[in-house]
Amino acid sequence: MHRAESRSHNRLVSVTLDETSIGRGNSDQEHERAIAIYDLVEENSFGLPNHAGGPYQLHIALHESKLALNIRDEAGEPIVVHILSLTPFRRILKDYFMICESYYAAIRTASPAQIEAIDMGRRGLHNEG
Repeated sequence: MHRAESRSHNRLVSVTLDETSIGRGNSDQEHERAIAIYDLVEENSFGLPNHAGGPYQLHIALHESKLALNIRDEAGEPIVVHILSLTPFRRILKDYFMICESYYAAIRTASPAQIEAIDMGRRGLHNEG
């Protein structure tokens, strides 16, 4: 398999969020989610050990207060589901949501410099997780 062909198979082609378990956010949150998903799908490398290859679809849900990462093939057939406890991320998530709320409030009233400072903090926490 050529390198470019391998790259086209070892990637995510879609990422969806389960609206039933995760819910929908306000318009600001939905906009941020759409941008994050677009960025992720646009440029990524994704593979599974001992699996012939993708491309893959990722469906993210909450299941009994745990994160469920449902990985499917391009046709939507299930491959594997990974269940992760959110407990180790509780503090980071709390801090991240607090900064996001500050950011959403700031974009309506704050100066560009204040918005940039809050956004840098938000991105810093985002990159830690």
